[in-house]
Amino acid sequence: MPFVRFEHPYFLNLLWAVPVLVALMAGYGWWRRRALARVGVAASVQRLLPGWSAGRFFAKNGLFVVAVGLLAIAWANPQAGAKKQTAVQKSADVFIALDISQSMLAEDVAPSRLELAKSFARKLVKALEGERIGLIFFAGDAFQQMPLSTDYTAANMFITDAGPDLISVQGTALAPAIDLASKSFGTEPGGGRAIVLITDGEDHDQDAVDRAARAYGDGIIVFAVGAGTEAGGPIPLGSAGGSDLFKRDEQGEIVRTRLDQSLLQKLTASGGGVPYQLSQGDAAVAAIRREVQRLQKREVEVRSFAEYESYFQWFLLPAFLLLALEAWLVWRKK
Repeated sequence: MPFVRFEHPYFLNLLWAVPVLVALMAGYGWWRRRALARVGVAASVQRLLPGWSAGRFFAKNGLFVVAVGLLAIAWANPQAGAKKQTAVQKSADVFIALDISQSMLAEDVAPSRLELAKSFARKLVKALEGERIGLIFFAGDAFQQMPLSTDYTAANMFITDAGPDLISVQGTALAPAIDLASKSFGTEPGGGRAIVLITDGEDHDQDAVDRAARAYGDGIIVFAVGAGTEAGGPIPLGSAGGSDLFKRDEQGEIVRTRLDQSLLQKLTASGGGVPYQLSQGDAAVAAIRREVQRLQKREVEVRSFAEYESYFQWFLLPAFLLLALEAWLVWRKK
C-alpha cells in the first residue's frame, strides 16, 4: 500500500546525515591513501600496519549509514489510509461570492476594501463549518473558484490568494455572480441554499436585482455585505517616482469609488436576505451564521480517511538489525 503521509515529517531532515556520512567516509579513505603514500610504497606500508581491512572498515560504516537513514524514516512514521469511513452530515449549501474588482483596492476602509473583505470571508468560512461552502470570484465577469465542499482549508487558501489579477474583465457585475452561483448549486432536491455577496455594490447593471428575485423564487436566499464607505475613495494603481498613482477617467480626473448601499438593500429585499456591512465585523458574521442555521438541512455523504495505519516498524526493525550487525563486525582482521 503506498504511503500517503508522514506523521512527523520533520524527522526526515535527518536524511541529510546520510550523504554527509558517506562524504566523510570517502574523505577518510582519500586522506588515508595520501598519508600512506607519503610514508612509502603502499605494499611495504601495509606490512607495517597488520590487521587493517579497508573492506571491513567501509562495510561496518556503510551499515551504520544505512541504519541512520532507516531510523530517520521510522521516526517520521510513514502512514497510509487503512480505513475509509463514510460519514453523513446535515448541511445547507452556501456560495460566498467575493468581489475582486479594482474598486475593491480602495482604502476608504483600512487596510483596503479587499483585504477587509477577505478577512471577513475567512471568518465566515470558520463560522459556517458544518455547511457545504463554495467560492465564486467576480469583477466584470464571474468564475467558480471552488465548488460546494467541506474543505474549509482550501477555501481559506483561495480567499487569501484572491485579487484583481485573477480576472481580466474589470467592473462589478453582480448579475453574472448571482447567475453562476444559482447554477452551481445543482438540481438535487431539498436543503437550504444561500448566496453571500461581498462587494462594494458599484454595479451599473440593474439586472442584479431581477436576478436576485429570480434566485429567491428558486429557493435561494441572497445576502449582501457592503465593502467601503458612501464617501468612497480613489482606486490605487501603485506608485511611481515616490508618488501614488490612482485610476483616472477620460478627462484625467481621479475616479472615486463609493459603496452603493441602496443597491445592496434593493438586491437583498428581492433576494429574501439582509444587507450587512464589513464595518459590522463579527456581528455580521454571527448574524449570517444564524440565518444559515435556520435554512433547511440536507443529508450529505462526506467520505474521508478516518484512520491511518503506521508502518514505522518496517524500517525500525531492519535498522536495529543493521546496528547490531555493525556492532558485531570489527574492521580489523585477525
